[in-house]
Amino acid sequence: MSDRVRTTLGPLELPNPVMTASGCGGTGRELAQFFDLSRLGAFVTTSVMPQARAGRPTPRVTETPSGLLTAMGLPGPGVETFLENELPWLIEQDVRTIVSVAGNSVDEYGDLARRLRDVPGVAAIEVNIACPNVEDRGRMFAWHPSAAASVVRAVRGHCRPGTPVFAKLAPDVTDIVGIALACVDAGADGLTLINTIEAMAIDPRTLRPALTGVSGGLSGPAVRPVAVRCVYQVHAALPGTPIIGVGGVATGLDALEFILAGASAVAVGTAAFHDPSAAPRVLRELEEALAARRIGRLADAVGLAHKPAGYVPPQVRPEEPEKETL
Repeated sequence: MSDRVRTTLGPLELPNPVMTASGCGGTGRELAQFFDLSRLGAFVTTSVMPQARAGRPTPRVTETPSGLLTAMGLPGPGVETFLENELPWLIEQDVRTIVSVAGNSVDEYGDLARRLRDVPGVAAIEVNIACPNVEDRGRMFAWHPSAAASVVRAVRGHCRPGTPVFAKLAPDVTDIVGIALACVDAGADGLTLINTIEAMAIDPRTLRPALTGVSGGLSGPAVRPVAVRCVYQVHAALPGTPIIGVGGVATGLDALEFILAGASAVAVGTAAFHDPSAAPRVLRELEEALAARRIGRLADAVGLAHKPAGYVPPQVRPEEPEKETL
């Protein structure tokens, strides 16, 4: 792997910008059957919660045009089992691990950060604030700047100093830039954009909602234009804040689109369900796309779509003129 694709997310340096999206790589063992996880820029865990959760009853997944609709209910073994069984295995595989955390209250988020504080092998913490907030009648922390900031502040205050903290934001809000600003002001080192979009489907056979949870989160290619728009807007407002772009990344060109909008890394999610080797393939295709455009370093492509027309980045190599032959 060349240095062309090295990237930085605040204090976190990665050999490449491609990672898994939270909840789409299982514990890592599932994907490890198909490729070496250490080839990833990072592996993002399923959201870890204080207690084990079975999640919602089935059906909790349904396909939609160009997308996947899920209402899983954040199933998982809980933080105790994660620290005892899952994280040690990832460390043994030499995988750079970003731990996603989720909770039902600000105190739960803070306690999770405290539990991770002295644990080796945690490259960063991703704060999933797009999950139910029982302190606010089932609404999302990510829907309100003050609520989002309170969670980030709790995690930042309890985690080990120097551990990067990324806030994962929901797209279905009036002003995602305002929420991003609130999270950064509260101590987030970077942002993950976006989580799934709230949506629903109705089964024409049963004449009822297709999911037991009624509505769920839409992911896949259908959401990519929304995700790119969010990345573009937030990068314009916070050009110095690293962004992980998520939402419908299935090819190297999809990844490049996010990078041009302002992301310094991308996460592959839904694509991995039908192509478990999607992440390393996306990385290979991204390298090819950069080379084809004579872009010397990934860093020179970050936010390039914001530059004025005619701007030529310093690392773009012009084609050599053909020499005349006598």
